[in-house]
Amino acid sequence: MEEQMKKIGRQMGIIMGILMSFSLSLVETLASGKFTIPSFLIAFVLSAVISVLIGFAVPVGKITADVCRKFKLERGKISTRVVESLISDIIYTPIITLVMTAFFYKMVMIQSGGMAQLSFIPMFIKGAIIGVVVAFFLIFIFQPMILGYLMKKNAKEI
Repeated sequence: MEEQMKKIGRQMGIIMGILMSFSLSLVETLASGKFTIPSFLIAFVLSAVISVLIGFAVPVGKITADVCRKFKLERGKISTRVVESLISDIIYTPIITLVMTAFFYKMVMIQSGGMAQLSFIPMFIKGAIIGVVVAFFLIFIFQPMILGYLMKKNAKEI
């Protein structure tokens, strides 16, 4: 049973990582005011790779369960889902935003020969605020649906 839960956790990490990467890449590329298909695709691929790596390296489900147990939160309640969403959001979003902001900042500076009038910190802060808000709602809405789907799918394999 424990191996089955690990499998579900890995599947959850991959699906949520791809969903979050697609959504955040789209929103943040649009918010930059310079949306292009190549920049979106680069952001999506970069973000997806980072998300999947985080998903495999960080046991988000275990961390979430431990925090909820410590605060005696009941599974399925809205308050518990808020905490679970915040934990996932705090683990994934700042790392992804930092890497993506650094990548695009570097690309803009290279393309402009270092003449672009950009400051990294404001770019990162804007991206982080947008990312944390969008990611929270995506996690809050989609995580229970995806988990339910994976539990049913994997129950058939037992």
